[in-house]
Amino acid sequence: MKATRLAVSALALTAAAGVAEARDQIQIAGSSTVLPYATIVAEAFGENFDFPTPVVEGGGSGAGRKKLCEGVGETTIDIANSSSRIKQSDIDLCTQNGVTGIMEVRIGYDGIVFASDVNGAEFAFTPADWYNALAAEVVKDGALVANPNKTWADVNPALPAQDILAFIPGTKHGTREVFDVKVLEAGCQASGAEEALVAAKGEEDGKKACLSLRTDGVSVDVDGDYTETLARLDANKNAIGVFGLSFYQNNTDKLRVATMDGVVPSVETIAAGDYPVSRPLFFYVKTAHLGVIPGLQEYIDFFVSDEIAGPDGPLAAYGLVSDPELAKTQEMVAAGTPMAPLN
Repeated sequence: MKATRLAVSALALTAAAGVAEARDQIQIAGSSTVLPYATIVAEAFGENFDFPTPVVEGGGSGAGRKKLCEGVGETTIDIANSSSRIKQSDIDLCTQNGVTGIMEVRIGYDGIVFASDVNGAEFAFTPADWYNALAAEVVKDGALVANPNKTWADVNPALPAQDILAFIPGTKHGTREVFDVKVLEAGCQASGAEEALVAAKGEEDGKKACLSLRTDGVSVDVDGDYTETLARLDANKNAIGVFGLSFYQNNTDKLRVATMDGVVPSVETIAAGDYPVSRPLFFYVKTAHLGVIPGLQEYIDFFVSDEIAGPDGPLAAYGLVSDPELAKTQEMVAAGTPMAPLN
């Protein structure tokens, strides 16, 4: 599978990027969750096409989207990987800096899992358990109080009497955005805390308070990638960490995964819609760089091809849940269609 290197004229480049000469290597940054998938694709792309292997870096979903929106030109990245959907604030920043065309590419689905040391106790969680373990304020005996829970058994008598210590993604990660919505907010509602917080603080402040976490050291933000979280668990055998499904599947010799609402996280339960803490994965392309940066169109076509992102491709083998609407994504990518305004 060989492709002819694009010939890019200085005139076209000046019009699209404001520079005199295009770099010949695709630049990508963003989500640590998407990073291993993008690395697999980049390496295969470099091996099979007559273009240099793209440079793929992490840094977090929010940081990647921010870099995408710094402007247009060879000094800015071409693609931002993201484990959460782009925000209106990102789009506003892009527009402010002259990035007026963005293509949203959904590559498949992943799940957020909760895992501990492989030799540790078994856990069966609900979102309410996590809220009551980590929230700054919880409901006790019908009253809103500062979180007094010390062990998981204090949270839920069915859980092990193990000290609460959780390593969760830092706020720059897309995983944290999904954790906030599908675990903390869901748990806040299920536990009755949201109703109490709204009654005490008002609608807007009460709902925001669902995401306020305790500051006594039992909830620890991890700003690095999942390998850092794994290292933290290795040093703290009684801790629980938050990971992506694919990372867990590639470290089952070190990690024991918990159920959520009675469902074991797996490719099958996510594909069926049964596992409650799953999310789509994306990358965002600066459309002004298409036809300018050599190989960019070929790379995104390759990424979403059946051979790569389909159910029998290498990304599925690594743990990605293939998108049942992949054919629609392929058509959109081939046409270079920018994303519509957010709903």
